[in-house]
Formats: sequence, structure tokens, C-alpha cells
Amino acid sequence: MAYVAVSGGKEAIEESIKLLDFYKSGTDKDIDTEAIENKLSLLVDRVMSEAGLYSKTYAAIALKQCEGSPEEAVFLLRAYRSTLTRNYYTNTVNTDEMRIVRRISAAFKDITGGQILGATYDYTHRLINFDIENCENPAGLRRGIQNALLSQTPEEIVPCPRVSGELKKEGLIDNFCPNDQHPHDVTVNMLEFPANRSARLQTLSRADTGFISGLAYSALRGFGQVHPTVGELRCGYVELYVPYLPDENECIFIGEILITEVECFNTADDKDQLKLAVGYGAAFGRNENKAISMAVIDRELENGGPHPAQNEEFVLTHGDSLEMNGFISHLKLPHYVTFQSKLDSVRKTRATGSEKNE
Repeated sequence: MAYVAVSGGKEAIEESIKLLDFYKSGTDKDIDTEAIENKLSLLVDRVMSEAGLYSKTYAAIALKQCEGSPEEAVFLLRAYRSTLTRNYYTNTVNTDEMRIVRRISAAFKDITGGQILGATYDYTHRLINFDIENCENPAGLRRGIQNALLSQTPEEIVPCPRVSGELKKEGLIDNFCPNDQHPHDVTVNMLEFPANRSARLQTLSRADTGFISGLAYSALRGFGQVHPTVGELRCGYVELYVPYLPDENECIFIGEILITEVECFNTADDKDQLKLAVGYGAAFGRNENKAISMAVIDRELENGGPHPAQNEEFVLTHGDSLEMNGFISHLKLPHYVTFQSKLDSVRKTRATGSEKNE
């Protein structure tokens, strides 16, 4: 868990918590968790991704509890996650069979299966719509779209082949053979350096969205491999299966989750200019900027180099939302002794300098 320390008198702390309740109350009109879950779904998806726990309801409860603070909600959700018993591991998800709700490519105009614009703010006017302040919720519209998505039969869901698949056939991208190596689970095992790619991707997926986006931006501005191309961005539902223990050749369907997946194409390093390099990113929910940034950083770490986004230890150690915010928060705690030591040092230096000048 994150670096956390609390210091203060018991009575003062109790009164502080009461004051928190006052700020959370705000008004007699309460906001229910269902409204947070559905009205603030992008925020909920971000919290789920950084917490590493897929539960929209629990993420909404955490956000309500902490006044909408993403880092506090992530802390709460991860703390709860640590109490859960892990009974099964799901089979590896095949995202080729994703039930797609959005799919675009910045590399090709015409792709097999077509581009699916889906829901996006990319084409909206960035102007505040004051009319929504008192408007009614178009519940009928939401139910209609939701029913249409849920009513799709397996025969109607046509899997879309990956854009990278065609490039692999031409030998323009490396095609790695599947292996039986178990992924490094960073929630159970300590992160070690150098980290294997599964550990890097897990850590990036749970990293603070702002931190990862900032690092990706630095790479795009010249501190790394400049301007990759989004080969494919897809958002949709994937099915989860767990092995049936009496017969591990059989599986049990336990549900589906919404994820965003991105593949970015970039020039290869100097060793091989005959192929394109690929960066990969995936995150819970509709989480496009996070997945794109993750794909950019994945390639930067694979390539290596002198820049911050290419330094594995720097990226993976400092991107964790809990550790980062916890350590920064500890600066608010009393540092009386250490600060007095700094003051004494400055005073002695000033006194020594004054004596020399005399």
C-alpha cells in the first residue's frame, strides 16, 4: 500500500473527520451511487483501471465517499481489493473476439470490418452546454441503446481482425509465437528490475493516468520516439472464462468486462529498419487517452534510451497513484526536527560567512 502516516491528537482528528462529513454533505439533496456510476462513467472507469479492480458500483461508492477525488477513490478500492480472496484465474482473454462498440484506425482509412466511430468527444464543440443544468435524463434513449447492445446474439457479433494482422502477413511487423509463460503478477510479487513485459504492462495499466499521459506527451515532443501512429483503437466487451476444475479442458463463462485496447505503430530502432515496432496499451472501461499513452510508453521502454519515458525504473516506480500521492501527502505531516536541522545549518553558514567578511 501507499506511504501513509497520521499524526495528531485523538480529539482533533475526530473533529477533523466530522468536518469532512460536513463538506461531503453540502446540500440536503443526496447523489446516489447509481447516478455516479452512469453519469460519471469515464471517471469511474479511470478509478477502476488505476485500482486494478473491475467494479463500477464499488468505484462509484469510493468516489462518493471521498468527494470525487480519484486518488482517494483508488486508495479505497485497492485497500478493499487486498481483502478479497482470489479463488480463480481467468483464461487469457482473446480480444480478437471483442464485442466492439468503437473501433478506429489512424493508419488506414479502409480496414477489414470497417471503422466504428462509436461514442466519442473528439467531434464535439468544447463549449459548456448550460441547457443540461435542469434537463431531464433521456432514460428512454439510454435504455434503447443498452437493450440493442445486450440483445446481440453471438451470430450477430462479427469479430474484427486486427489491423496489425495484415501487416504481420506482409512481414512488416514481428509475429511472436504464443508461449506458456505465466504473467508476472505485480499484485502478488514484488516488481523487480529489469522487469519483464507482462510486469511493465500491468504496472502501466494501474499507473496514474495524468503521469502516464505526461510522459507520453514528453516522448511526442522529442524526448523519445517521435509521433507514433494509432494503428488501431478498439473499445468493447470481452468475455471471461475460468477453467472448470474437474476437467480443465472445459471452461465456465463468468461474465464480460468493457475494455479499451490500443496498438501504436512506430519506426523500429537502428538495428532493424525493415519493420515497424508496436506499442500496446489496455485499460478497463472507456479509457482511450490512458490506453494510447500506455502504448506509447510501452514502446519507449522497449526501445530504451536516455529520456525519462525510456527509463524503466523511473516510469514504473513513480507512476503508481497510491505511492505517488501518499508520499506527497506525507509532506503535510510535522517535520519539526529535520527542518530545524536545516535552519541550524543555514544559520551556521551565514554566521561563518559574516565572520570571514569582518
